[in-house]
Amino acid sequence: MALASVEGLTFSYPESHPALDGVSLRIDPGEIVLVLGASGSGKSTLVRALGGLVPWFHGGTFSGRVAIAGRDTRSTHPSALAGTVATVFQDPEDQVVLGQVEAEIAFGLENVGTRPDEILPRAHAALASVGASHLAGRRVAELSGGELQRICLASALALRPGLLLLDEPTSQLDPDGAEAFLDHAFGSGAAVVISEQRPAAVLRHADRVLFLDGGRIVLDAPRDEAVAWLDQHRPAWTAEPSDNLSQGKARGGDAVARLSGIRFAYGDGPLVLDDASLELRRGEIVALTGPNGSGKTTLAKLAAGLLEPQGGAVARNGRAAFLLQDPGRYLVRETALDEVALGTGEERARRVLAEVGLAWAEDRHPRDLSSGERERLALATVLVTEPDLLVLDEPTRGVDPERKGELAELLRAQAARRATLVVTHDVAFAAAVADREVSLGAEREVLVA
Repeated sequence: MALASVEGLTFSYPESHPALDGVSLRIDPGEIVLVLGASGSGKSTLVRALGGLVPWFHGGTFSGRVAIAGRDTRSTHPSALAGTVATVFQDPEDQVVLGQVEAEIAFGLENVGTRPDEILPRAHAALASVGASHLAGRRVAELSGGELQRICLASALALRPGLLLLDEPTSQLDPDGAEAFLDHAFGSGAAVVISEQRPAAVLRHADRVLFLDGGRIVLDAPRDEAVAWLDQHRPAWTAEPSDNLSQGKARGGDAVARLSGIRFAYGDGPLVLDDASLELRRGEIVALTGPNGSGKTTLAKLAAGLLEPQGGAVARNGRAAFLLQDPGRYLVRETALDEVALGTGEERARRVLAEVGLAWAEDRHPRDLSSGERERLALATVLVTEPDLLVLDEPTRGVDPERKGELAELLRAQAARRATLVVTHDVAFAAAVADREVSLGAEREVLVA
């Protein structure tokens, strides 16, 4: 018997077009299924349906049938599926509920009725399985986005589910961290359904690949057959990144930001940056890379003026704009147009919406957009201010490969207007967009080769 089956599933969110349209598939025990598709194609909705969250927590119109281990999700509450199904969502910040890491892992075990004497051993084993034992005593608020994604995976693995659902789980992980994350997930013995916009690492593990377009499955094939189809019909999903990043000194026009000898720590904690230096010039795009927790976002916030250094100096020439990780949570207006026009005129807002490929969405509520579409909307809100220094923190999270290419082209076309700093773990995007790479190494100092 299939572990999960979907029969003729059509689902629409309230007052919206179908997010899924006539979807049918089955998932066998132990199978690894990669789900691909453009932003807004229905991938996250399919993952939510397999977890029973659609329709229970999202409203809308549901027809067809989804069964998990023989239980119909229309009559089985998601809480009854806990332990059989576990999910790691796109936004780990919205998934955690407790303030301390060990307690967060234990929370799920408590809720499924695990014996009290087994809870902490299983929590510690799950943390060890994702290489996060050292985080057990840490506060969740102190973790980087990548560290938080590993904690969410540990919480899911601690439940020993039969079906593990992963929605963009490596979006905030550095390449080594992403590889380790996937090894842990795929080595768990569970069937895995994973939606991913950086598919190269996942394709090596996948038994089967689905491709969604407009809520419909247009490809359902074994991996090798799927790769051949992608090469022919969706080459952006299998393209190899170029290797043209310069490791040289800053170049371009006048310096817009100069950071010298920076020291910074949060509260009484250890130094995050020690004697860090960085120069950003007009006309240049710099990719800031490095392992999770190495201080990339901290350095970016210092460059933009959102933090003040405790040692060293920051000099800026002009106005800075900063796009935060997970910017969707900071959208405040009722339509996409109003969001971008906040503080500027509608004419300029419409032009920038068109530049990021969202002209069609100007009357849509930001919460009705997909995660990748919200990322592009948030980008429009900072581009419209025409800053001298543009700082983007993980701007490709949830964005499909074709849209990433368009974003790189847009930033390249506008590079002469400003200095641009892109914090990213996305190797392909960094190679496509940046003139130069600056890496924060394991010892937390800026290495400008």
